[in-house]
Amino acid sequence: MSSTPPSPTASSRRRIPKVPFWAQILLGLVVGALLGWAAKSGDISWLSTTLGKIGDIFVQLLMLVIAPLVFFAILVSITNLRNVSNAARLATRTLMWFMITSLIAVVIGLGIGLLTDPGAGTGLTAADGAEPKKHGSWLDFLTGIIPTDVVTPFTQLKVLQIVFMAVVVGIAILKTGEKAKPVLALSHSVLELLQKALWWVIKLAPLGTLGLVGTAISTYGWNLLSKYATFTADIYVGCALVLFVVYPLLLAGVGKVNPLQFFRGAWPAIQLAFVSRSSVGTMPLTQKVTERLGVPKEYASFAVPFGSTTKMDGCASIYPAIAAIFVAQVFDVPLEVKDYILIAFVSVIGSAATAGLTGATVMLTLTLSTLGLPMAGVGLLLAIDPIVDMMRTATNVAGQSVVPILVASREGILDREAYATADGSRLDDEPRVEAAPQPVAA
Repeated sequence: MSSTPPSPTASSRRRIPKVPFWAQILLGLVVGALLGWAAKSGDISWLSTTLGKIGDIFVQLLMLVIAPLVFFAILVSITNLRNVSNAARLATRTLMWFMITSLIAVVIGLGIGLLTDPGAGTGLTAADGAEPKKHGSWLDFLTGIIPTDVVTPFTQLKVLQIVFMAVVVGIAILKTGEKAKPVLALSHSVLELLQKALWWVIKLAPLGTLGLVGTAISTYGWNLLSKYATFTADIYVGCALVLFVVYPLLLAGVGKVNPLQFFRGAWPAIQLAFVSRSSVGTMPLTQKVTERLGVPKEYASFAVPFGSTTKMDGCASIYPAIAAIFVAQVFDVPLEVKDYILIAFVSVIGSAATAGLTGATVMLTLTLSTLGLPMAGVGLLLAIDPIVDMMRTATNVAGQSVVPILVASREGILDREAYATADGSRLDDEPRVEAAPQPVAA
């Protein structure tokens, strides 16, 4: 019995290979760099403006859903812990590994800064920088967690206050029990809607890459890097050491898994983080790749959202360590051993101050104020911030996926078959939120 052969058109469509997500972003990066260079060298103002608009629209779309996404993601993650056996132990070990990796990262940052003297010979002075409008202090950090009303944190994107409210509501839902089930069901539905909407934005990442990278190059060119060459190189080298040396060693030694397979599965999230400069904006994709790497959904839905707001090895460990040394050298302020210990302390304990948003200015001001260094030093680093922030955020997001894998592996709940077969290029399925997750056996 013969069958009708497929039409040439249908056969041709099937043979057309789909461009992997990572390749799309890489293409956007290359094209954006070329267009940015053309706009800068040819002084083409309309091209610079166009690239800027494309990048701004992409970032605005990301920021549009961040506030409600953080709230419902944290709320649902709190309630999901009831479905995980030994939830308290998992949460404790997650936070412990957050602190351990942050400490390793800050030590690397301090070591690189002391070896290279990033602020020496730059020719920069206090006149080149201005004191930032917003400072970070321990009092502000602690009091700023509690909101004065329920609207302002969402309109002004105060992520720490949003996290606080989400945690309170999540715990209240757990304590209320049956009567709170409709609220919990609604929260799951809203979170799924927000993730679907953000997933559409993530699909635009290659175009956003083109605009953001092109804008950075057309605005700053390569001349800016001359005075900040050592500092920029230090940040990239420090982040690269954590990303490609520390994390693989931990995955192999502690997690007993193949580090290369981690990058194969997690690379799309790392790429998007590099471009968007937002851990929170990357969170749905980070959670998706983490689940694909074998971490149970119930645990990943807790660890990744919390990591996206508190786990910042790039922004809160490497960067403030090197930046503090840079500022001290520019202003000729000697640092002692106790100062380096303070930097490590601030990095490990105060990392939540970065709150998963673009930039790490609050964390830097918190570090400088603790050390008594001039706040004008922050102004010196604002110009170079977009360039170094890309690598910082990529490191942040990688760590936000690594730690759940380590904990899941140590607890015996990691799906090693899923880890071994994870393929980060298959990103067609939108992330979903399970309404009724099943308990995970420890």
